[in-house]
Amino acid sequence: MASAAALCEAGGTGTDAGRGLLPVVPALRGVLPEGGLRRGTAVSVAGGDAGLLLALAAGVRETEGGWAAAVGLPDLGLAAAAGYGLDLRRLLVADDPGPHWAEVVSVLAGAVELIMLRPDGPVPPNLAARLAAVLRRSACVLLVAGPWPGAGLRLGVRSGQWFGLGDGHGQLTGRQVEVVAEGRGSAVRGRTARLWLPDAHGTARVVEETAAGVVVDEAGEDVTSGAGAGLDRMAVV
Repeated sequence: MASAAALCEAGGTGTDAGRGLLPVVPALRGVLPEGGLRRGTAVSVAGGDAGLLLALAAGVRETEGGWAAAVGLPDLGLAAAAGYGLDLRRLLVADDPGPHWAEVVSVLAGAVELIMLRPDGPVPPNLAARLAAVLRRSACVLLVAGPWPGAGLRLGVRSGQWFGLGDGHGQLTGRQVEVVAEGRGSAVRGRTARLWLPDAHGTARVVEETAAGVVVDEAGEDVTSGAGAGLDRMAVV
């Protein structure tokens, strides 16, 4: 992990960054209208789901620079970030920027390809518009934990179920969710996908089903949520 103080040594994407799409992990390609994150835009993650935020950010490792930043996220799990695929050696962190978070984002946008952000309170539309201009110039993607005025793409998690618990004991082995994506343009209709977020290895993976509609884990065991189907190993949160 790198600190925000290492910004000047990190190198930057700037206006020379490749335009187009920032890649995402394979599990998320199907739910995104373009199969990736449009560079220079802001994406809202409803509810600030940490797993979805990290899974969306993990694709930055496939780029030439591979730098990302986390702003206003002091509780971000670094072990979880590494599990999803982020390179902690190329992660700049500004845990508590306070009311200066917008200035921090403006500076970081010129040095990294993706920023994860939790704003310090509601975001005025005029401030969001100013930062949108910064994102367009730098081709940086902004992933916001919560609502964002004018976000072209909004994603959220619903129907979350954790697996691995028995009768008050056991170890959580994964969470199965339904991810929903909606927005403007090609995303207006919305898309959904059932994912492990995370799976037993701490990463994002598409939920696999048999021909009979039974959900199975990597060992081939039935983990379908329903009567008599793995309920002793499931907790709903």
